[in-house]
Amino acid sequence: MSDETKPGLKSPLRRKLLMGMAALPALSMLGRPAFADVPATSAVNTTGLAVTDSEVTVGILHSVTGTMAISETGSVEAEKLAIEQINAAGGVLGRKIKFIQEDGASDWPTFAEKAKKLLVNDKCAAVMGCWTSASRKAVLPVFEQYNGMLYYPTFYEGLEQSKNVIYTGQEATQQIIAGLDWVNKTKGAKSFYLLGSDYIWPRTSNKIARKHIENHLQGCKVVGEEYFPLGSTQFNSVINKIKLTKPDVIYAIIVGGSNVAFYKQLKAAGIDLSKQTLLTISVTEDEIDGIGGENIAGAYACMKYFQSLDNPNNKAFVPAFKKMWGEKTVIGDVTQAAYLGPWLWKLTVEKAGSFDIDKIAAASPGVEFKGAPEGYVRIHENHHLWSKTRVGRAKADGQYELIYETADLVEPDPFPKGYQ
Repeated sequence: MSDETKPGLKSPLRRKLLMGMAALPALSMLGRPAFADVPATSAVNTTGLAVTDSEVTVGILHSVTGTMAISETGSVEAEKLAIEQINAAGGVLGRKIKFIQEDGASDWPTFAEKAKKLLVNDKCAAVMGCWTSASRKAVLPVFEQYNGMLYYPTFYEGLEQSKNVIYTGQEATQQIIAGLDWVNKTKGAKSFYLLGSDYIWPRTSNKIARKHIENHLQGCKVVGEEYFPLGSTQFNSVINKIKLTKPDVIYAIIVGGSNVAFYKQLKAAGIDLSKQTLLTISVTEDEIDGIGGENIAGAYACMKYFQSLDNPNNKAFVPAFKKMWGEKTVIGDVTQAAYLGPWLWKLTVEKAGSFDIDKIAAASPGVEFKGAPEGYVRIHENHHLWSKTRVGRAKADGQYELIYETADLVEPDPFPKGYQ
């Protein structure tokens, strides 16, 4: 009689089976599905992505150094929160999400280099990343060449659509055109001074804004338009021009750390934003945290999300975010849109029953996230989101007061006729 068949002794195989069975209750208590519910890796990963029986790897690619860190750090935090929550709820197709984080360092070639690493070397099943349009344009050829999937969280100029990108922020018709219509109607605004940082998003956005002002808003005109390199801190010259031209609206698309200097210098020059209308599409609560609420109070912002939104989803999201990242942290529009990325990816993977990029791209239209802090979102066939347009007024405490929102979701139209 061998040791394996002696009474009271168990074979190595049986011992392993019993140990596995004993572990099942503990795993189900953690919220993971029973092993029988987890599809085989060979069935859900046919293209060599970083997917195992227990894990799936995604990438996080944002600037955590350089002038854009003031804006992008919140995106990183939101994506990590979403990943933690998804893992706590059982993961994606029974697999825990593991992330690899890279720093774009506010440098567009670096973004392209890191994107290639995440797709080619790390085989990431999806990447949550970028902020500026310049960084997105830099990585887009990489994602299309190596067939990766990017979840891009920033409001942007539109005029783009890709199988390999899900755009979780707003495009021009949902933000730029809607905001200009609002300020023209409610403030009687007729003259506009356009400002922006000197790269593709502000320039293209102001091109769209100018066409709308001059061709679609009766009797309206642009009285000035100027751009500043990223990281600029000297705005006194243009502020003097604004004081001379006295526009009805300062339309500001300045990004990153430059906002701190711009709004402080506006106030120092005696421009009172409770009397001079300023409409921005680039300053969220994240930037106000650096600017100081007292320096921007009275300004208006057109976006789809503000931290102060009063709905059940947001009331759960804000405390969860602060619990993870600190009570003093703030949440802006892009931060919230970044939070949507991992959730929409999870929901799409589960709809497709696969991690394969082509299947995810095909399954994306119609995917809805009812738990979105902004209220509710749905992916359009053009890979942008249906969402509401909102306008908020900046307060001295660093938050926005909601003063306008559309009654219904606004359909995304990244290629509006007459604006290209």
